[in-house]
Amino acid sequence: MVSKGFTDSQNSIQTANNVRLAEKSSKEDSDGVARVDINVLKSKLQKTQNKEFKKNLIFISLLILGMISLAIFLSI
Repeated sequence: MVSKGFTDSQNSIQTANNVRLAEKSSKEDSDGVARVDINVLKSKLQKTQNKEFKKNLIFISLLILGMISLAIFLSI
């Protein structure tokens, strides 16, 4: 039996032939000025703030409800 080690294995790595094409497309994207609408950014920020507010409101209401129920339980 012949056992081959790691030195006998061959790895073939293929590279892209169109390297210049990839470089051109990335340069063209960076040269163009992309405009961002401030209203879109504000609406995204408002959505995330609303989600966080709802989570905080639920957490605080559950905490208060737990404290009230604990107070009623201990008073009995």
